[in-house]
This record gives sequence, structure tokens and C-alpha cells, in this order.
Amino acid sequence: MVRARLAGVAMIAAGALAAPAACAEPRDDFLSGRTRVCQECDLAGANFKRRDLGGADLTGANLRGANFHDAQLVGAKLAGADLTGANLNKANLAGADLTGAILREAMLYAAVLDRATLTRADLTGALMGAARFTRSDLTGAKLRDADLRKTRLVETVANGADLTGAALDGAFVRGARLDHAALAKTRLMEAQLIDTTLAGTDLTAADLRGATLRGVDLTGATLTGATLLRATLDATPLDGAVFGGTTMPDGTKRP
Repeated sequence: MVRARLAGVAMIAAGALAAPAACAEPRDDFLSGRTRVCQECDLAGANFKRRDLGGADLTGANLRGANFHDAQLVGAKLAGADLTGANLNKANLAGADLTGAILREAMLYAAVLDRATLTRADLTGALMGAARFTRSDLTGAKLRDADLRKTRLVETVANGADLTGAALDGAFVRGARLDHAALAKTRLMEAQLIDTTLAGTDLTAADLRGATLRGVDLTGATLTGATLLRATLDATPLDGAVFGGTTMPDGTKRP
């Protein structure tokens, strides 16, 4: 009888000890590496520097100010996540889903975003110098005042994207589609644009000094107040483009 009672007490004690582990929060499991699923978790300010988070599901998570420097986020699910001010410098986000994600003033220097989905993402003021976008989808994304200097946009789709005031100095853009995008007051000095479509794009007051445009479609684009001084226009149709105080490659003004 005594042994039976002792056994019962032992079982209750064991159950009590096991309960916290069974009810562990997804956030704690994610931080400890026991799981890679943490949808809508609050991970603001967390440190994931150089962590391997390939395929992690952080859909809708709060990642404001989080540190993902040099982290592996290949194929990660970050749709709707808040990455405002996050450090993603040199992070590998190849194939990641960032649909509708908020990356305002986030740091993405030299980040890899090949094949990443960033449709309707908010990258306002993001620092993305030397980042790589190959076959990425930036349709309808907000990139106002973003730093995209020396970035590579190869076969990238950015139709309808808002790049107003963005800096793309020295950028390499090839086979990209930016139809009906907003590039007003955008800097494209010394940029290379090859076999790229900018049909119907707003380039009002854009700065393309010294840029190379080869095989670029500017049909119906707005070039009012833009400067193309010293730019190279090779096989670049301007049919239907809107001019007005536009500085042409030779320094003349086109009314």
C-alpha cells in the first residue's frame, strides 16, 4: 500500500516537471533552435547573427530591430513580418517569401535576395547597397528613398514599384521589368541598364548622368526635368516619351 502511494506521488511529481517542457512557448523553442516555426512571434531585437534559419517560418512575426547579420535565411517564410530597422547585412535570403513584409530602414548591405518574393513589401529608406536581386519579384514594392547603389537587378520584375528618390548609382540592371514604376527624382548616375523595360515609367527629374542604356525600352516614359547628360543611349526607343526641360546626352535641352 505504501509503495503504491509512493509510486503515485512519483508519477505526479514527474508530470509536474514535464508540464513546463510540454507547454514551452514557440518563441522559446525558436530561440533555442528546437523549432524553425514561429508564426506571429514577438522576436523584436533578437540576435540571430550567423544563424542557419533556412526554411524558417516567421510569417507575420515581429522582428523589429532583430539582428540577422550574415544569417542563412534561404527559403524562409517572412510574409507580413515586421523587419523595421532589422540588420540583414550580408544575409542570404535566396528564395525567401517577403510578400507584404515591412523592411522600413532595414539594413540589407550585400544581402542575397535572388528569387526572393518581395511583392508589396515596404522597403522605404532601406539600405541595400551592393545587394543582389536575380529573378526577384518586387512588383508593387515601396522603395522610396532606398539606397540601392551598386546593386544587381538581373531579370528582376519590379512593375509598378515605387522607387521615388531612391539611389541606384552604379547599379547593374539587366533584363529587368520596371514598367509603370515610379522613379521620379531617382539617381541612376553611372548605372548600367541593359535590355530592360521602363515603358510608361515616371522618370521625372531623374538623374541619369553618365548612365549606359542599351536596349532599354522607354516607350511612353515621362522624362520631364530628367538629365541624361553624358548618358549612352544605344538601341533605346523613346517613342511616345514625354519631354520637358530634359537634358539630353549632348547637354542640349529638349522642350
